[in-house]
Amino acid sequence: MQRWQQRPVGSNWGDFGADDQHGTLNFITREVRLAAAAEIREGLAFLLSMPLDYPRGSVVTESRHPPRLGKTFLYDEGMTKDSYHIFCDDKVEMCLQYSTQWDALSHIGARFDADGDGVAEHVYYNGYRGGEHICADAGGDRPQARALGIERLAETCVQGRGVMVDLHARYGDTRVVVGFDALREVMDAQGAVIEPGDILCLHTGLAGLILDRGDALTPDELHGSCATLDGSDTRLLDWIEQSRIAAIISDNIAVEQFDPTGADGGRLPLHDKCLFRLGLPLGELWHLRDLAAWLRANRRTRFFLTAPPLRLPGAVGSPASGVATV
Repeated sequence: MQRWQQRPVGSNWGDFGADDQHGTLNFITREVRLAAAAEIREGLAFLLSMPLDYPRGSVVTESRHPPRLGKTFLYDEGMTKDSYHIFCDDKVEMCLQYSTQWDALSHIGARFDADGDGVAEHVYYNGYRGGEHICADAGGDRPQARALGIERLAETCVQGRGVMVDLHARYGDTRVVVGFDALREVMDAQGAVIEPGDILCLHTGLAGLILDRGDALTPDELHGSCATLDGSDTRLLDWIEQSRIAAIISDNIAVEQFDPTGADGGRLPLHDKCLFRLGLPLGELWHLRDLAAWLRANRRTRFFLTAPPLRLPGAVGSPASGVATV
């Protein structure tokens, strides 16, 4: 059933059906995927995830911590001394959006009058409701996405054509906030053409800096280096909608510049546009350096991308281990 009487300006709620939970990944049709597979010419593969214990420590945010491995049992626990086999088994405690990650469509919602009665409700993409579809558990200590969970992204396989825009090749490690005009300038210079269903990949160089600096990385370096998108640029947000891209992946922290003064659209207006209004997934802190270097050397921008998140029901984010094949 339709859960809204009016939808936000600049949204596509209902375009893929009243109960849709896949958002713009619907643009990756069988035909789009077949065209993407044609980008495989050399049979070379590139891993697009950082080690999941990077960035080191809690330099990104105090609320997210690196994974902690532990044991479930070891070979000498509960086994006889003369046992032939040696077993190891482990577990992990981790923040699902610490390192290379996907944001689920349940990651960010907004206060919006979806009922048209003058009272703003807590809603997410396609009108799914906070407190009903996305809510805390009985203990109140974690979100639980009964709709729009990360498993919905996993169902689509997130497999299609990636298009690289190498912002680092243009700006280096300099902190630059990139709006529509600057993005188009770089794309035109690099011959990067976006078609409906493509996955836009932005190489800013930040993940490479994080890997190179390791434990020596400072908050100033992390937050003051490399390019980031200008989420307040309405022309950029309009282009994202009109281009009909399926997702955006970047190797920086949040794809966009954090705006502490943001009003409508909040402090992350690109997140508001993509996750809340369009159902467009965002990937952050991906390892794109090696792939970008190969594409640049071979004068290519396109590749075949396979990048499903964990199929973890109810989660609002997930580590990602994407693979590019060229």
